[in-house]
Amino acid sequence: MSFSDFDVTRRTRKGSFLNQMNQLIDWNPIVKTIAQHYAPTTDAIGRPAYPGLLLFKMLLVGIWNGGLSDESVEDMANSNLHVMRFLGLNLEDDVPDHSVLSRFRTCLTVARAWDGLLEQINQQIQMLNVTVATGCHIDASITHSPRKPKTKPPYEVINDREERDDESDAQAAMRVIEVVQPGVDAEARWIKKGGKSVFGYKQHILVDNNGLVMAVETTAANQHDSKLLLTLLDKAEIEPGTRIHADKAYCSQKHREALKSRGIKNGIQDRAVKNRPLTQRQLQRNRLITQARFVVERTFGSQARWFGSKTLRYRGLAKAHAWHILQAISYNLKRLPRLYVESLLPQQLQTRCAF
Repeated sequence: MSFSDFDVTRRTRKGSFLNQMNQLIDWNPIVKTIAQHYAPTTDAIGRPAYPGLLLFKMLLVGIWNGGLSDESVEDMANSNLHVMRFLGLNLEDDVPDHSVLSRFRTCLTVARAWDGLLEQINQQIQMLNVTVATGCHIDASITHSPRKPKTKPPYEVINDREERDDESDAQAAMRVIEVVQPGVDAEARWIKKGGKSVFGYKQHILVDNNGLVMAVETTAANQHDSKLLLTLLDKAEIEPGTRIHADKAYCSQKHREALKSRGIKNGIQDRAVKNRPLTQRQLQRNRLITQARFVVERTFGSQARWFGSKTLRYRGLAKAHAWHILQAISYNLKRLPRLYVESLLPQQLQTRCAF
């Protein structure tokens, strides 16, 4: 052991969150998943490439510390002994440049690898008997995009009407499209929220009874919440007998029939329709579901508070989805140590009582 290894070990002997991550998570399956999409042997000038796991851990460190920029993550990896130990670096080792980190994230985004990484992390958590899938909760939250248009969008005519002699044919052939302004996120959309116009994307998630994220979908902000219900159920592979809780935005005959056909218990709030107000029993049921749904609201609130997740750093739907997945992985791992200890306590108490 080198002096630098000993020094870092001594400073982290009492244990920290990053040490707990290395103890609880087997990173080998993660390495194999990353290697399917990112496995360079050398960099542009022939030097050995940085391992994919190192870069993945650096992204997690950035989110755990409040959603840092790539440059700030590089600085932290160079100066923080706890982080260096977590990354598997010695004091004399080189730290990846922020541009390498950006290219790594883009590579996995293009390969659509982030959902697989979330699945791998959740499998690790399930092996620790922490995930509680007897009940699940679905909701959506808006992520702001700062790259919004400053003025009303301009439009242009695609097909020239003067090229056709017949006026009716010209009208039918004429198409008008919105001109994308420079610097504007072309895939983000506007939506009214709380009386205010918001520009960005919508994060749709399904969480278990502990609030751990099991599935994520990303759409433009103007997509209705209910459109992703069945997609999330399929993605999380929800088993028959599980109860799904959701607010009244997801209430529809189509969803009731779909849940029944899958053997999934319906915990969606009832919605009143014209000339058909809710009964007292339905109102009471809605109140009970509201009390149960604090779990998913806590997940959104914690992500916003811990990771600064309400505003995107990136542009485009694919990168927004990658950011949402990274948030989900970071959130699940951040809550893992405490949930793991809580899962052991009942067993210890039962053992003591037996004697």
